[in-house]
Amino acid sequence: MPRIETETLAQHRDWRRNQLIDAAASIAMESGGAAVTVAAVAQRAGLSRTSVYEYFGSGSELVADLVIDELHSFAETLNIAVAECTDAPCIVTCWVKGALTYIADGRHLLAKALNATAVPQSRAQQIGTAHRALMAPLVKAVTDLGVKDTQRALSFIQAITDASTKRIESGHNAQDEIAYATTFCINGLMSSSLLSCNN
Repeated sequence: MPRIETETLAQHRDWRRNQLIDAAASIAMESGGAAVTVAAVAQRAGLSRTSVYEYFGSGSELVADLVIDELHSFAETLNIAVAECTDAPCIVTCWVKGALTYIADGRHLLAKALNATAVPQSRAQQIGTAHRALMAPLVKAVTDLGVKDTQRALSFIQAITDASTKRIESGHNAQDEIAYATTFCINGLMSSSLLSCNN
């Protein structure tokens, strides 16, 4: 066990929680989200099952926290990507580019491993809030562009990024896919904006 070097009890709890989260993430990456159990995480972290239960009520709660942490990390990446944008088209372009770069770098693999894993209903609200934070810059940009049907536009952007994700994962050049996806999204949104203004 590594030596604990924290000054306060709160820091120690954060350190221990992060240790458990890291152990759970390693298991999920190796064997999928279903393999994240209290017993497996305790063994990986070198702790007793009782110690794990001090932080998480079940393996599914651990998975939920992994999902939430991953969404927060993704949202931070996207917020940085759009930070210097001064108009809506730039935000859309940088958001899509940021999302696909995240995928091309392989940083989405944990979320992918956890995708089909059930999480407690009690954490659904937190996950929903984290997902909305992820989408917030894009939602604002689409609204600012004057697109009448925002939800439809967001669905189309999601479909384009999903298609580009599959192509990147299958070996297509990431930079080409990013360029095509961002151009496609912007052109589509601008057309939608003009049409809604003419109606």
